[in-house]
Amino acid sequence: MANIVLVGAQWGDEGKGRITDLLSSKVDMVVRFQGGDNAGHTVILNGQEFKLHLVPSGILYPDVECIIGNGVVINPEALLSEIKSLEEKGITTENLKISSNCHLIMPYHIALDGASESRLGSSKIGTTKKGIGPVYSDKASREGIRVCDLLDPDLFWRKLNDVLEIKNVILSKVYNVKTFEAKEIFEKYTGYAAVIKKYVVESTFLINKALDEDKNILFEGAQGTLLDIDHGTYPFVTSSSTIAGGVFSGAGIGPGRINEVIGITKSYCTRVGSGVFPTEETSVIGDLIRRRGNEYGTTTGRARRCGWFDSVIIRYSAMINNLNSLALTKLDVLSGIEKLKICVSYKVDDNIYKNITPNCYVLEKSQPQYIDIDGWETDITNITEFNELPKNAREYINMIEELIKIPVSIISVGPDRNQIIVKDDSLKKRFF
Repeated sequence: MANIVLVGAQWGDEGKGRITDLLSSKVDMVVRFQGGDNAGHTVILNGQEFKLHLVPSGILYPDVECIIGNGVVINPEALLSEIKSLEEKGITTENLKISSNCHLIMPYHIALDGASESRLGSSKIGTTKKGIGPVYSDKASREGIRVCDLLDPDLFWRKLNDVLEIKNVILSKVYNVKTFEAKEIFEKYTGYAAVIKKYVVESTFLINKALDEDKNILFEGAQGTLLDIDHGTYPFVTSSSTIAGGVFSGAGIGPGRINEVIGITKSYCTRVGSGVFPTEETSVIGDLIRRRGNEYGTTTGRARRCGWFDSVIIRYSAMINNLNSLALTKLDVLSGIEKLKICVSYKVDDNIYKNITPNCYVLEKSQPQYIDIDGWETDITNITEFNELPKNAREYINMIEELIKIPVSIISVGPDRNQIIVKDDSLKKRFF
């Protein structure tokens, strides 16, 4: 076994929850290390759909310990709603743990997020308006309120009043929107505290103790590599470190603790929100992929932008995450398309680039250069072995491996837990 990091290799929504769920049965602990309820993972179990935003996907296995690490930002209302929904569906949350160092999303963060997006107009980032950016800003400027602060009513009251003094001025004078009363927030959030406190732990010690005991841990990222605050298509990114390196600060572990990194990518490409997307298809093909793949955001319900597989961005993801392999999701969505395309390089002005940093102002001028691959007509949703796939489907995957220079280890051919092909023998031996 090994300690594995799962990261999105595109712009998010790659199916990380599905792969986390797939591998969780053979690990002792699943740790979420960044992001907030702006992320959404959909997992289908026995025909029942579970939409997870903050709770790690391993929660569907009652013997797996699930940790929300210190790098995650938490909206208590959203978290408690998610816990309630899981329990109503018969899923226990007794093994859920929350880091005491998680920063809290407050009502003024959500208000500031929405007001900022409105003010940007046509230049808006396309955020989920969940307050993610403002809470990470407060974290960086040392104005944040953490879970441990919430559990100390006197400290919480003092910090809340101090920060509201500043936030209300910004809300009223800069954005001309409603301000907040400290008492109202205090009463609501101390009510949350009464429920949440049973889940709160010093997660860094808990995780490192598990590592010292040679337990197997799966570290689950949210969003995707191209949304990383440092390495993504800035400024159209999220506010946390979404790459594999983010696990070290977001969970509180050392670099030597990780044995394997698996990148999750769709068999095509999608993006939600604003920002550059070189292989986007605004034609009937884009609409077809969106419809077949049910490409609507788990968190917001927004229609995702769809396009062809982009090997340029995946090569970049493979490099900065040090990927060992790829998990390729939604291959079945491409069945029946006569001609498939794979982007192999970008043309910018008169130059061809097979590798490029994701500078969105450069990528806006890029023209994707494609190779054509013959499609397949066969229904592949019941296939469980790679060699049973249609010849053209195998060639499509082989071409991706050749372009990225790392192997494809997992292929999903349908939404259910069992609609999966494990191509890597080592992974199959360890998890299946």
